[in-house]
Amino acid sequence: MPEERLDSWKEIAAYLNRDVTTVQRWEKREGMPVHRHLHEKRGSVYALKAEIDEWQQRRKLLPDEQQQDLPVEEPAADQLAPSGATPTARLRIVLTSAVGILVLLTIAYAGWVHAGHARQPRIKSLAVLPLRNLSGDPTQEYVADGMTEELIECLSRIHGLHVISRTSSMHFKNSDLPLAKIAKVLGVDALVEGSIAREGRQIRVRAGLIRAGSDEYVWTGEYENEYESILEVQDKLARGIVGEIEANLTPEEGARLASAQRVGPEAHEQYLRGRYYFNQRTQDALKKSIASFQQAIARDSGYAPAYGGLAEAYAMLGFRTGLPSNEAFSQAKTAALKAIELDSGLAGPHAALAFIAETYEWDWATAEREYKRSLELNPGDADVHNWYAGYLTYVGRFDDAISEATQARYLDPLSLPINNALAGRLIAAGRYNEALKQAQRTLDLDADFAPAHQTMGWIDLHNGKHEDAIREFQTALASSGANDTDLELDLGFAYAVSGKRDLAERMLEKLETLHAQGAVPPVSLAILCGALGRSNDAFVWLAKAYQERDPQLTYIKAGRRFDPLRNDPRFEQLLHRVGLAH
Repeated sequence: MPEERLDSWKEIAAYLNRDVTTVQRWEKREGMPVHRHLHEKRGSVYALKAEIDEWQQRRKLLPDEQQQDLPVEEPAADQLAPSGATPTARLRIVLTSAVGILVLLTIAYAGWVHAGHARQPRIKSLAVLPLRNLSGDPTQEYVADGMTEELIECLSRIHGLHVISRTSSMHFKNSDLPLAKIAKVLGVDALVEGSIAREGRQIRVRAGLIRAGSDEYVWTGEYENEYESILEVQDKLARGIVGEIEANLTPEEGARLASAQRVGPEAHEQYLRGRYYFNQRTQDALKKSIASFQQAIARDSGYAPAYGGLAEAYAMLGFRTGLPSNEAFSQAKTAALKAIELDSGLAGPHAALAFIAETYEWDWATAEREYKRSLELNPGDADVHNWYAGYLTYVGRFDDAISEATQARYLDPLSLPINNALAGRLIAAGRYNEALKQAQRTLDLDADFAPAHQTMGWIDLHNGKHEDAIREFQTALASSGANDTDLELDLGFAYAVSGKRDLAERMLEKLETLHAQGAVPPVSLAILCGALGRSNDAFVWLAKAYQERDPQLTYIKAGRRFDPLRNDPRFEQLLHRVGLAH
C-alpha cells in the first residue's frame, strides 16, 4: 500500500496545525523531512505522513535545553473552542482556561506569533527578475530572456495582480543588489528569481517566490524535462506562483493557466529568437525578428504567438519607415488576424491591429476597440497602456491619455521610453511644469537618454528659451550616436523659430536629400517648411503625406510641430480627411 503523502506546503502545514512559514522554518532549521518533486505535475514539494510523525516524536524527546528556543507546542484551536467560534473567541478561551506556567507560556507564544509569524498579507504585486542562464553557453541567453518575458506576460494577464513589466525587470539582469533593495526600487511585495539550464534536449528550471519584507522564500519550484515541454514547465511555474499568492482568477484566466500549448522545440526556439531581436527595436533587429518569426511559422503553421510576434514586428518596422508603409502594415494585419484566428485569447495581436488602425488606416473607432480588447486580455501590459495613451493624445483626450501613461509608468517604472512618453503627453495637454518634472525624472534614470533631451528642448521652446532648446536638441543628437533625422528635424525647427533661418534652410536641404533616398517621410519636410513660414510648400508635402498614408500624420491634431500651420484653413480640411476634425 503506498504511503500517504502531503503534496504541498499548505497540506503539510494543515497536517501539523501550523502556518506555512513555520513548517518551512522547521524544515530549514530542524530537519523536518520534506522532499522535492522532479518530472511531476504536482506541487514543488511533498512529505510522507509516516516520516512527519516520526520526526514529531523525535522532536518531543529533545532535552529541555535543546528546546528552549523552539516554539511551544500549543493545542489546535478547534480542540479548545466550539467550531463556530471566531479566532478572537478561541484565543480568549485558551487564555482563560490555562493556569500557572501554561498561561505564561501561551502568552509568550502569542507574542512570538504577533511579532513575526502571524499570517502575512496577501501578495498583490511582484516582479520577475531575469532568469539566470546556467547552461554555460552565452548563445543560450535568449532562452533565459525569452522565458522570463513569457512568465511576465503570463502573470500580467491576471486582473488584480500588479506585475512589473519586462523593461524594468531587465534592469536587474546579473545585478548584485540585495533583493530587498530591488523590491523597494520597483515598489513590489515579492520577487520571483530563478535559473534555467539547457543541456542538449533537456532543460532544468528552478524558481522561487520571495517575500520582499523578510527575504523569505514562500514558494519554490524545480522542474526538469525535455526542451519540447518548456511551455508546460513555464505554465507549472506560473500556476505555482498564482496558487501561493491566492490570486482570484476569472474562469478565463484559470482555463488559460490550466492549459499549456504544445509546440515543436525548433518552432519555439525561433520564436524566442524573434522576441529577443524584437526587443532591441532597431531596424536591423526588427528585420531579424521577422525572419525568426517566419522560421517559427514554417516549422509549426499553427503556432499563434509566432504570428502575433510577426504582426508586431511588421507594424513597428512600417512605423519606422524600415519598409514602405503599405507593405509593412498589410503584412502586419494579415499576421495579426491569423494569430487571433488560431488563439483568440492572445492580447498582442489585438494591440497590433489597434496600432495599424490608428497609424495607417486612421480608423479611430477600431483602434480604440482593439486597444481595449488587448487590455482586457492582458491588463498588465505596460506597452499597450503606453500606446493607448498615444491614441488618446492623438484624438485630443488629454486627461485620459495622462491617466493611461501614468498606469504604463506604474507597470514599468524604469522604462526610459515610457517615462519620456508621459512627459510628452503632459506637453500635449499644455501642462508644461509637470512635463518638465517628468522629463527631469527620466534624465535622472539616464542622463544620456536622447529622447528626454528632445522633450526638454520642446519645453524650452514653449518657454521662449530658444538657445536652451537648440542646446538640448544638439545634446540629443550627440547622445543618439548617429544621424537621427527626427532629432535633426527638431533642431531645424528650433533654428527656424529662433530666427536662424540659414541654418534651418540648410537642414531642410539635407532632409530633402534624405527623403529622395527614402529615409525621411514627407511630413517631416512639411513641418520644417511650416516653421520657416513656407506654408504653400508645407501643404504640398502634407498632400503627398496623405496620399502615401504617412504614419506621422497620426500626430497632426496634438503635435506641437504643427502649430505654425494650425491657423491655415487647409489644416482644418486635412484634419477632417484623417478623421480628426473638431
